[in-house]
Amino acid sequence: MKKLFRGIVISLCAAGALILLPSAVVGDGFSLGKSMEILINVFRNISLYYVDDVDSEQLLKDAAAGMVRNLDPYTEFIDESEVEGFELMTTGKYGGIGSLIRQKGDWIHFAEPYKNSPADKAGIQIGDRLLEIDGKSAQGMTSQQVSDALKGEPGSKIRIKVEKWLSGEVEELRIAREIITIPGISYYGMVADSIGIICHDDFTEGCSNEMRRAVEALKAQGATSLILDYRSNGGGLLNEAVATLSLFVPRGSEVVSTRAKDSQNNSTFRTQSDPIDTEIPIVVLVDGNSASAAEIVSGAIQDYDRGVLIGQRTFGKGLVQTSLPAGYDTFVKITTAKYYLPSGRCIQAIDYASRDANGATHNVPDSLINEFSTRAGRKVYDGGGVTPDVPIEPEYASSYAYVVYNMNLVSDFADQFCKRHQATLSVTPREYRFTDDDWVEFEEFMAEQDVPWESNTKRTVELLRESAEQERYLEGIEEQIAQIESLISSEEKTLNLHREELRDLIEREIVLRYAYAEGVADHSMRDDKGVARAVELLSNPEEYNKLLQPTE
Repeated sequence: MKKLFRGIVISLCAAGALILLPSAVVGDGFSLGKSMEILINVFRNISLYYVDDVDSEQLLKDAAAGMVRNLDPYTEFIDESEVEGFELMTTGKYGGIGSLIRQKGDWIHFAEPYKNSPADKAGIQIGDRLLEIDGKSAQGMTSQQVSDALKGEPGSKIRIKVEKWLSGEVEELRIAREIITIPGISYYGMVADSIGIICHDDFTEGCSNEMRRAVEALKAQGATSLILDYRSNGGGLLNEAVATLSLFVPRGSEVVSTRAKDSQNNSTFRTQSDPIDTEIPIVVLVDGNSASAAEIVSGAIQDYDRGVLIGQRTFGKGLVQTSLPAGYDTFVKITTAKYYLPSGRCIQAIDYASRDANGATHNVPDSLINEFSTRAGRKVYDGGGVTPDVPIEPEYASSYAYVVYNMNLVSDFADQFCKRHQATLSVTPREYRFTDDDWVEFEEFMAEQDVPWESNTKRTVELLRESAEQERYLEGIEEQIAQIESLISSEEKTLNLHREELRDLIEREIVLRYAYAEGVADHSMRDDKGVARAVELLSNPEEYNKLLQPTE
C-alpha cells in the first residue's frame, strides 16, 4: 500500500505540474484535467483490482514511455536503468574491460577485444570462452548478464576464468576495469600516393579532436586531398558536428541553425576556431544510413561548395533532440527543433506532425519540396536527405550471405581456420586474400551446416509450377521449369554463387583476429567502389572543379 500511495502521489504531482504549464502547450484546462483524472483512475483501478500483483512504479514509467511513443522515433523516456546505455551512445565511454561478446550455445565467447583495452592487454583473444566471473560459473548466462557483470567502476577489479580457443588451456585472469572509449574515428590512412581517408563512425564526445588529429597526421604523410567517409554514420552530438566543420571552413561561418516552436529558442551555430585547411580538396562518402549530424557536416560542405559528395541520398533526419531531466535519474529525450543547413534547407524527410486518419506518417510530398542554392549557385533541395553530387548504386548483401553471417558461421569458420593456421598475417591487411585452396576448407565446413534459407527465386519457381498446373500449362513448360529447378536447388551451387561476397566476409573475420578493427577497415579499402570513385575523382582536378560549379 505504501508503494501504491507513493505512486498516486507522484501521479497527482505530475498532474499538478502539467496544469501549471502554459495553455498554449497543453490545451485548455478542462480537457487537461479530465485526461489526468482518467489517467489516475486507470492507474488506481489497475493497482487495486488487477488479478496479479503489479508494480505501481513500473506502471507509471510505462505511462511516461507511452506518452512519447507516438510523437516521433527519437523522442523517448529514458529510465534510470537505461541511462548508462544512453551515456555510452552520446559519449562513447563506459567502465569495463573493453570487448564485444557473443552467445554460442550455453556459453559466452569473446568476439572482439578492443586494441589496448584491459581485455586485450590481459591476452584475451577472439574465440576465447568465458567460464567464470568472480568465482561464479558463466554457463547459461545471457549476453546482457555477462555485459552487466563485466562493466563497473574504473579501477575496480574483476576475476574471470577463460578457456583459450587456440590452445584449449584454462587461464584465470584478474583484470582492472578502465574507462573504455570507443573512438568516433575508427580508421584513417592513405589510399593513394597523395589521398588520405578518414572513416568517421559517429559524433560522440571529442570526435572533432580525433578528426583534427587524423587530418594533421595525414597531411604530415603527404596527403594533398581527403576522403571523409560518413557512410552508416547515424549522427550524435550537434556541437561535435559544428566543431568538425570548423576544420574546413573559415572561422565564423554559419554551418547550421535550429528553429524551435518558440522563436526565442532558435539558435545559429557558427564555427568558433581557426580551420586546418580551407582549400584542400575533399570528397565526402554518404549513403542511406548517413543521418543527423553526419548530414549536417556533409550538407554544409555541399552548401559551401567545399567538397564533392559521392554515394546515395542520405537518411533525411533534420530533427534536434534535447535531453531533459525528469527526476530520480530519469530523462526524457525530446525533439525540440528542426535544423537548417547554410543554404536554408531542412532535409527532414518525414513529416511526423501530419498524420493520416490511421496515425501513419508519410514522406514530404514532392509538391512541398523547395529549391535552394549553394554559395556558388548550385541547386540543392530540402525535404529528402542530402542528395550526392555523384550518385553511385548501393551494394546490398544477399539474403543468403546475411543468413550465413548472422548464424555466426563465418565467425565459427574463422575461429577454426585460425586455429589450424596459427600464424600471423604474412602480408598487410589490405593485401590479404583468402585463396582458392582456403575456399575448399570453407566448402567442407559448410557441407556440415544446416542453413535454413530458401531463395525467393526458388519460391517463385514453385509458385510458377503450381499456377501452371492449375491453368493447364504445366505439360508444355515442365521441362523448362525442371531445368530452372536443377540450376537453383544445389547447395553447392548456392554457396559458389555467393562466393565472392562470402570470401570478403571471411577475409574480414580473419584480419580482425590479427589486426583489430583498424586492419579490417584498411583491408576493405581494396575493393570499395565508393573509395575507388573518390580516388578517381580526386585524381582528376578538372572533373572535381567542374562538379563544384553551377550547371544549367
